[in-house]
Amino acid sequence: MSQAFYRKWRPRLWEQVIGQEHVIQTLRNAVRAGRVGHAYLFSGPRGTGKTTTARLLAKAVNCLDPDPAKRPCDACQHCAAVNEGRFLDLIEIDAASNTSVDDVRDLREKINFAPSQGQYKVYIIDEVHMLSTAAFNALLKTLEEPPPHAIFILATTEVHKIPPTVLSRCQRHEFRRVPVAQIVAHLSQKAAEENLAVDEDALLLIARQATGSVRDAISLLDQLSSTGQRVTLGEAQVVLGTAASETVLALVDAILARDPAAGMGCIHQALDSGSDARQFARQVVDYLRGVLLVRLNNAGLIDATPEVKAHMAAQAAQFETPRLLETLRLFNEAATDPRSSWQPGLGLELALAEAIEERPAPPPQPAPTGPAQPSPRSVEATPPVQAQPAAPQAGEPAKPAGTRAQPAAPAPQSENAPAKSEAAPASTPQPAPASGGPGLAEIRASWAKIRQAVKQRSGLTAAALNSCRTFTLKDGVLILGYQTELVRSKMETEENLALLREAIKSVVGASFPVRCVVVGNKTSIDVDDPTLAGDGMVRTALDLGGVLLSNNDE
Repeated sequence: MSQAFYRKWRPRLWEQVIGQEHVIQTLRNAVRAGRVGHAYLFSGPRGTGKTTTARLLAKAVNCLDPDPAKRPCDACQHCAAVNEGRFLDLIEIDAASNTSVDDVRDLREKINFAPSQGQYKVYIIDEVHMLSTAAFNALLKTLEEPPPHAIFILATTEVHKIPPTVLSRCQRHEFRRVPVAQIVAHLSQKAAEENLAVDEDALLLIARQATGSVRDAISLLDQLSSTGQRVTLGEAQVVLGTAASETVLALVDAILARDPAAGMGCIHQALDSGSDARQFARQVVDYLRGVLLVRLNNAGLIDATPEVKAHMAAQAAQFETPRLLETLRLFNEAATDPRSSWQPGLGLELALAEAIEERPAPPPQPAPTGPAQPSPRSVEATPPVQAQPAAPQAGEPAKPAGTRAQPAAPAPQSENAPAKSEAAPASTPQPAPASGGPGLAEIRASWAKIRQAVKQRSGLTAAALNSCRTFTLKDGVLILGYQTELVRSKMETEENLALLREAIKSVVGASFPVRCVVVGNKTSIDVDDPTLAGDGMVRTALDLGGVLLSNNDE
């Protein structure tokens, strides 16, 4: 049986680890100075060298070379035993299979025994976040004060699941995704050593598909080279289920031209050629990200050929930033859809349909005749002066078309004034933005700044706002969608809503009324939902559990 490339090419010396120089240099200095810690935590994405570095550290602390700067030497008896998997003092534990507290107790009982071969017993606990809470608690004291001959190395891809009590007892090293250029250079070197014929474009595609994981890149190359023929770009695209870059370019051109027929043709051409729907959506997202970077004057961050960059620049000049952001968001949602859909291309088709939908331009804003922004005191005292009659608020009777407030004399108190005060909500609703003001796209583009403005004023309000799953704009009202009634109620307080309205006004320059609704697990808000009806009494009744009945139900 042949050995897989990712095992055959596993680094045996510090110099062979790529893309993690910040970690390797620190560990080499610790070995050279004799200051190796008793517990380490290696965290980072999969395939970036966490377990490999842990084994190198185990070799280094047990290496027999008299010069600490040359450890591991990969030539002594102990280094050879580690390479061959027969070094008794290197214990690798899979936390995914040994999650219980009994497994940790067994480890604690055996750890006090002296090393059999080397100077240190090294315990590598892989995927340590899979341990149960009781197992973590049982490990704490041993992890804090292990025997002098024991070293713990914990490895995980989900560091946020590690208890803080464990984090505080370890030296933490963060592994990073390896850049595409370094992965291509590494694959090219190894392919030459193995006498593999691989095109440069195919290596570039493999490195991009690996998303920073060296092991994934090596496994993909191993898969492609098993045919025994030269690995070309076309063969790599067929095996990996990716579409040609020309299809992606043509799809973006169709979106710019608002040509649904051409766009649908591009999608189905890619799917019919064997491309995976989600993989194709990721390619579109990656390309649109490049267009966005060009539009933001950061073309140097794009990893693409000069021809593709030139095409991106031409399309970036035609895209408006709000529309580009919306298109990028739509296809990103299609790329993250679960595979449970019975129609794989539906997410792409929906994203295309929304991206090419031409929204009507807002009517021109009338010139104001009154003061631009009345003070809150004057708003409470008298009705606002308007050039045209405003639309009646929910629950408020409509006023005659010719009615105007007289600035000369204050409005007299009438009998219906108390009734109006009782019918009004507890707080004065903020006016909806005038036509032609900021829309949903502008709010989405500025959402991060809005959240930051809220966080500067109140951390509790920012926490409640962060729980918002989605939001939309309906009839000038900003509607926030929450997963449960509990989190919705946390946000929908007058203090929180007022703070959010102020933050929106300070960022986008317009004030919006804000409402909170429960959307469950949905990632969008149905603007035709009856709970969003404009009638305040109907909306309140529905929020309290009421049901709309038709005439046939009476």
